[in-house]
Amino acid sequence: MRAHFGGSSRKSLVASRVSLDAAVKGADANSASALSSELFFVADVLSTNIAVRRALTDPSRDGKAKAAFISDLLGKKIGALALGLVTELSSLRWSSPKDLVLVVEQLAIEAEASAANIAGELDRVEDEIFTAATAFASSSELRKALTSDATNAKATLVADILKGASGSTVKLVSQLVNAWRGRSIESAFADYQWALAARRNRVIALVRVATPITQAQLDRLTATLTSKVGQPVRINVEIDPSVIGGVSVKFADEMVDGSVSNRLAGAARALAGSK
Repeated sequence: MRAHFGGSSRKSLVASRVSLDAAVKGADANSASALSSELFFVADVLSTNIAVRRALTDPSRDGKAKAAFISDLLGKKIGALALGLVTELSSLRWSSPKDLVLVVEQLAIEAEASAANIAGELDRVEDEIFTAATAFASSSELRKALTSDATNAKATLVADILKGASGSTVKLVSQLVNAWRGRSIESAFADYQWALAARRNRVIALVRVATPITQAQLDRLTATLTSKVGQPVRINVEIDPSVIGGVSVKFADEMVDGSVSNRLAGAARALAGSK
C-alpha cells in the first residue's frame, strides 16, 4: 500500500507480490477474482483479531506450527491457492503485525486487478475507481452514508451509484466502504488506486529500439511476454537512437537487454577489468 513499511515488511511486500504473480499466472478472470475475494476475507479476519495477527507474524514460532494453525483456522473457508499464499506470508518477517493486514489487502486488490486485466478491463476499472473516489469525497451526504454502520444500505448505495460499472469496480468499492481500517475516504481510495497502479505496472513492458518496429514484430513480442507472465501484457515502445541495434525490454522488475550498445558496454567493462 502507500504505507511506509519498515525494513522487514518492505522486503516481505516485495516477496509477497512475486508470490501473487505466480498465483495468478495462467489463471482466468473468474479464478483471479475468486482469489481476490478470499484474500479480502483473510484481511478482514486479521484486521479484527490481534491474536491471529501476532500468531502469524511471530518470528519465534515454527513455520510448520504456523502452517498447521492457518490450515485449522482457514482451511475450510478459502481455497488451496489463497491458503498457500497466506502460509507463505506467515513465513516472512514483519516489522509490525498490522503490516500483514495491509499487505494481504493489497494482494487482494491486485488479484482483482489481474482479473480485470485478463478481461481487458483494467484501464476501465482504474478510471471508474477514480470517478467514484471523486464523487464520494465531494458529497457530504455520500460521505455520511458510506461511513455509517449500515452495511446493507451501503451495499445498495454503491450498487446504485456504480450501475453500469465493471463488476471488478463494484466489488472493490463495496469492499472498501465496508473496511475503512481507520482511514478517511480519501486515504482509502488512494490506497486502492495505488494498488491498482502497482498491478498495472507489472503487466506493462517498456521496449526501447533504435528504429520503429513492425506490427508483426510487436505482436510476436507481445505474445512472448504474455506467455511469460501468463496474462495479457501491454507494450509501450520508445525510439532511442542510443540503443544502436537490437532491443531493450524493461518488464516489471526485470531488464532484458539485447541491444548493441549494451553488449559494447559489457565488452568495455570486461576490457577494463582485464587491465
